[in-house]
Amino acid sequence: MGEASCAAAGSTALFASLLNLRMTSTAAAADLGPEDDYKALVCLFLQGGNDSFNMLAPHNQNAYDEYALTRDNLALPHENLLPITSAGQPFSEFGIHPSMPRLQELYNNQDLAFIANVGTLIEPLIDKGDYSRNAHLRPSGLFSHSDQQIHWQTSLPQIKGASPGGWGGRTADLLQSMNENAQISMNISLSGVNVFQTGEDAFSYISGLDGGTEMIAYTDPFEKAAVDSLLELEYKNLFTSTFATNTRRFIDSSIHFNEVIKDIDISVQPDSTSRLANQMKMVARAIAAHEGLNHKRQTFFIQSGGWDHHNEVLNAQTVMLADIDVAVKYFKEAMDEIGMSDKVVLFTASDFGRTLTSNGQGSDHAWGGNQFVLGGPVNGGKIFGQYPSLALGNNLMLDRGRIIPTTSVDEYGSELARWLGVTSGEMDTVFPNIQNFYDPALITHPLGFLS
Repeated sequence: MGEASCAAAGSTALFASLLNLRMTSTAAAADLGPEDDYKALVCLFLQGGNDSFNMLAPHNQNAYDEYALTRDNLALPHENLLPITSAGQPFSEFGIHPSMPRLQELYNNQDLAFIANVGTLIEPLIDKGDYSRNAHLRPSGLFSHSDQQIHWQTSLPQIKGASPGGWGGRTADLLQSMNENAQISMNISLSGVNVFQTGEDAFSYISGLDGGTEMIAYTDPFEKAAVDSLLELEYKNLFTSTFATNTRRFIDSSIHFNEVIKDIDISVQPDSTSRLANQMKMVARAIAAHEGLNHKRQTFFIQSGGWDHHNEVLNAQTVMLADIDVAVKYFKEAMDEIGMSDKVVLFTASDFGRTLTSNGQGSDHAWGGNQFVLGGPVNGGKIFGQYPSLALGNNLMLDRGRIIPTTSVDEYGSELARWLGVTSGEMDTVFPNIQNFYDPALITHPLGFLS
């Protein structure tokens, strides 16, 4: 009962602090100043839980032998791994999945970095003994898709069910006033409405593919006039009135967005016609159009589904990681063409890592996993965080090879948010648990993957 009461009191205080966001947003944006350059974050969310210890595996022979013993029939052959090196880890030789030669090239060119063993945490958990003794510090709904997707996007793993907006949305609440006279939200989603980009005031503009949007954009003047006349009626019913107002904004935003991007042409093309590649093309066009949209800050959300590989993980990843490989390399080339590589950072996220042990045909829900970041501001060619031992029975390993994260979503996300423009004084508004991991007034880059 005592723990429940503390949790209730903590949640009340947490929601109260989030509701104060509107009062601080103007001051935070004023601190940044109108002279600040354009910046954008692109979130690539791998929905379902990427088996990321096959995306980034040990290549050092002793560490590989431990990996192969633990993973059994899920282990990739040593000779197939694409070798890379990193300082600052227990060993220096690692391997990237054989379907990702472009990521290997980007890493070796210092355009891309990996972040090892990231996951949702309320406070640091040192080892499995710490995990056993402190049940109240475990994220709610641990190993659940729906819960962990929300926790990754809100960075509030102690709250179950409720969603007080995402850390991208809270960042936008603070920064969106920099986009003076913008008619389109700074948060643009290629994957529908999402928690990550939802704030108190901020919302997602939902964009479609191939030079248009999934919003309604009427071209026939008579059709448009008919809809306008319906939307301009004075409705007595509050729900109907709100729906009409939102629909009006919905249509006007779509028309404006299409008008701004219609003449944006990027000559480089991806080596793929996949949906993900086309989504990346649309993000690149929206970034190229940022001046026409009056945007000095933007966030983008792309969700790639189908990563819940309880079976056929090896075959599925061969195809799906190749798709990521092509799309990410294209995005880098597109940013180079439009001269925006130093202004944009792409980062990955996923529900969770997966069990290192096999269920016979695939892997199941776990916890810590590996992510990557791409962009000119990235200190590439290095693995940040702590790459864990993959030997069975190590101090970070729970049952079935579930790894306790050594880097929190707060540390990962706060470095990205800080780069975008969130000040140290407002960091705990965006990440209410941040003081459990570091003091943002003293440390601006907790991991160091961004310059």
